[in-house]
Amino acid sequence: MKRLDIITPSFAPDFELCADLQRSVLAHTPDSVRQQIIVPRRDLALFGQLAGPRVRVRPVADFLPRSLFAVPGVNGWVNLRRPFPPLRGWITQQIVKLAAAARSDADVVLLVDSDIEFIRPFDAGLFLDGDVVRFYRKPDEVDQRLPRHVRWHEVSRQLLGLPPVAGLPLPDYICWPAPWDPRLVRDLLARVQQVTGRPWPTAIGAQLHFSEEILYGVYLDEVVRAASVSYAVDDMLCHDYSAEEPLDDAGLRSFLSGVGPADIAVMVSAKSRTPMAVRRAAMAAFSA
Repeated sequence: MKRLDIITPSFAPDFELCADLQRSVLAHTPDSVRQQIIVPRRDLALFGQLAGPRVRVRPVADFLPRSLFAVPGVNGWVNLRRPFPPLRGWITQQIVKLAAAARSDADVVLLVDSDIEFIRPFDAGLFLDGDVVRFYRKPDEVDQRLPRHVRWHEVSRQLLGLPPVAGLPLPDYICWPAPWDPRLVRDLLARVQQVTGRPWPTAIGAQLHFSEEILYGVYLDEVVRAASVSYAVDDMLCHDYSAEEPLDDAGLRSFLSGVGPADIAVMVSAKSRTPMAVRRAAMAAFSA
């Protein structure tokens, strides 16, 4: 049987979301699926409540080089190899995702943020065609309307030793949840080290703008270029709400009415600040 590992970075403000995610993982996946929840050391006791035979809670520091030190009181880190600029918290989180995926011995890793909840059964086979892992690509989606995405493409190309962006539009590779092939992640990080001449966490940590999912997609499309190692799809298998405005009960139920027959998950962004009571009531009604 093919193996699937789920990787979830989280922190204390998202604990209730992560608890609902964890329950949905246990409810909708077979016993062979494992989840790693990766949190700051200060949050280990809180998240330890979620640990069990299929769920392991680990500190962020386990996935970072020893040259990285957390800055007390702020969401940032300092790399002694390159103290300036300090690493922003979201850059560090992406380094953690890459490191955790690269260490996995599963056939597929699935990056799953705390604000996702699974609604239907699935296993590793959903993301595989034989031994080949799918990845998300939406063609011609990134243009001048998405300047940050364009910048993420530019940074990814620099890290991979590719020519600059020739023109727009570009594909979008960002999805929820995100399936990766751990073998390809290891090859990708080796490429970054070879191109930059620095340890990959140092090379990525030096960036002010970065997307791990754009890096993975650009690597597959423009470095590997082989259908024998991966295949692209434009369906996330997840119904998502990524706006930063809260949903009320009617709004969330209306959103859930749009779940498609192939969707295995829903994502209501934590940044929307949708109340947990509203979220849980709507999800319970949806699942009934």
